[in-house]
Amino acid sequence: MIRSPRYWPFLSLLVAVAVLLGMSGSAATAAGRSGPKPTVVLVHGAFADASGWNDVARNLVRKGYPVLAPANPLRGVDADAAYVRSVLASIPGPIVLVGHSYGGFVLTNAATGNPNVKALVYVAAFAPDRGDTVGGLSARFPGSELGPAALDVRPYPGGNDGYLKPALFRSVFAADVPAGTAAVMAATQRPSELATLTQPSGAPAWKSIPSWTLVARDDRVIPAAAQRFMAQRAHSHVTEVTSSHVAMISQPGPTTAVILAAINGVS
Repeated sequence: MIRSPRYWPFLSLLVAVAVLLGMSGSAATAAGRSGPKPTVVLVHGAFADASGWNDVARNLVRKGYPVLAPANPLRGVDADAAYVRSVLASIPGPIVLVGHSYGGFVLTNAATGNPNVKALVYVAAFAPDRGDTVGGLSARFPGSELGPAALDVRPYPGGNDGYLKPALFRSVFAADVPAGTAAVMAATQRPSELATLTQPSGAPAWKSIPSWTLVARDDRVIPAAAQRFMAQRAHSHVTEVTSSHVAMISQPGPTTAVILAAINGVS
């Protein structure tokens, strides 16, 4: 053992270097383990647009996550899935893919075969199996108020668009949103091609990608029982919230928490 005082400064220097090396090694190990933050892709559904994700996106951006909320074309299952698939292909690194309502139908098809998609999050959303249709899943459990009588149909070149009637928009779609906000949402809604109701889903991404589901208990578009059924079938991690169909608008905090749980679950 070195006891001479003249060696103490040298020993102190060695100890400091060792501590610094140990700290940098630990930091490098932690960085290697966590890797880059995933891009969170938020897919809206019918009768809505990407602005419905504003509060959730703001929460995620504040936490340092890159966020992308593309415009879902709402032209049909295959066309919409192809578009979102092309968006996903342009993103380097890991992705957590989130869908609301019909957006869940789209992401279930768009994510299949993409190794960068690490988690799926369904927010009051469809999580179809192969062969399922929007119309079939909607009718499987009682409670949906989104039927033909709730729609205004407007032909366009090549098809027919369905709009949710403004007079019914709040009660059916957004019952826990302020009336003024719901009125603006109704006025700016994006319609969906009616043929989408009968178009079958393909191979589901949830069979190979872990999923999380936020069930909206007071949903009058996709009944909570239907959401629970689809979540159980997909072996999804389930959280429930007292909310209308637009949980990401009326309950952005719990919605963000489920997305963060998915991120942490695959990190």
